[in-house]
Amino acid sequence: MILPNTAQPQRPGPLWAGRTLALLGILLVAANLRAAVTALSPIFDEITHDVPFGAAGIGLLGALPPICFAVFGLVAPLFTRKTSLEVIITAALAAIVVGDVTRGLSVSFWMLVAGSVLTFAGMAVGNVLLPPLVKRYFPDRIGLMTSLYATVLAVSTLVPPLLAVPVADSVGWRYSVGMWALLGVLAVLPWLAILLRRPDARHVDADVEEPGKAEMGRVWHAPLAWAMAVTFATSSLNAYALFAWLPELLRDTAGTDAAQSGALLSLYAGIGIPASLLIPALASRLRNVAWLIYLGAAFFIVGYLGLILLPSTATWLWVVFAGLGPLLFPLCLVLINLRTRTHEGAVALSGFVQGLGYVLGALGPLLVGVLHDLTGGWLWPLLFLLLTAVAVVFAGAVIARPGMLEDHVAARAPRVSR
Repeated sequence: MILPNTAQPQRPGPLWAGRTLALLGILLVAANLRAAVTALSPIFDEITHDVPFGAAGIGLLGALPPICFAVFGLVAPLFTRKTSLEVIITAALAAIVVGDVTRGLSVSFWMLVAGSVLTFAGMAVGNVLLPPLVKRYFPDRIGLMTSLYATVLAVSTLVPPLLAVPVADSVGWRYSVGMWALLGVLAVLPWLAILLRRPDARHVDADVEEPGKAEMGRVWHAPLAWAMAVTFATSSLNAYALFAWLPELLRDTAGTDAAQSGALLSLYAGIGIPASLLIPALASRLRNVAWLIYLGAAFFIVGYLGLILLPSTATWLWVVFAGLGPLLFPLCLVLINLRTRTHEGAVALSGFVQGLGYVLGALGPLLVGVLHDLTGGWLWPLLFLLLTAVAVVFAGAVIARPGMLEDHVAARAPRVSR
């Protein structure tokens, strides 16, 4: 059952009754949206034995997730004009499956890149559609559902680095990379069941899903949208820079081996689980979320200062602080729904915030790699990341202002002369 589109607060209903498949589908989609990102970096050395590439290749592979998330995130709302959210999310999951298999079968660097692009394109569409799917099926449980799927996202980021090296050592890197296709196949099943049981779910519902051209254009002029995009960009830039470079950074500065570096990367990813559970619930109850943004910036700064000044002392502690900084990610996810009144507003804001946020986030792995190559060390890359955390403080002041996206859009819409 699809709940009605309404801007009025609703009394929470049973989480499972009438929407079990949607609940499972949303959580399984979330489980697929990060696994392929963190499955590669711990085993780059093993992969290069069969598929040679150097530091430039690592930088490109590290930049591909945010680049694909940006490009396909910006165009994802356009797909909703042709068909339903359910059909699009099923196609996105199919792309993830095919991409994972292609990566595991790669015989050249460019085949590995092509498979990664296909996988990350499917993930990008899933990133954008998850908030509108929550708003569509669970308008009475937005905070809870955002907490649940953001937590699954964090877990799916944590697990691959833990498994990558042991699986690669036992059966080869191709299985370590390609096995995540099975998770994509599992995620397709609930959505196929929904499409088969509800034929109307195959067709677009313009009132619910389609952001009009005017709304898509005006969202670019809303200060709230830009502030959220900057906040999201700060989180993604820092996260993907460390997903790509943290193992090598720790080996060079703290003297860790490959297994230890992989474990610390998992710690970095896993420390976001408490934030994913708590932040959406907190944000849905707080009148002013700015202090959460300032807290995220502070975590980034302390973590990077520790890695600069005392990298070999309590290395895990600095990784934990740096890993707490991306609490900005689940915060932005829940704000997409909390700061919009309509489904089309949620689709438009989700596409804008995640698309533009990942455009800026894509600079992280590339600039960190360039700065490392130019300086031969990690001081300047870490200082660059530290400065990006300072920038988000200014965005927090804008997000703290009351109002919905539709209010910002309406206020800035051109007046018609009479």
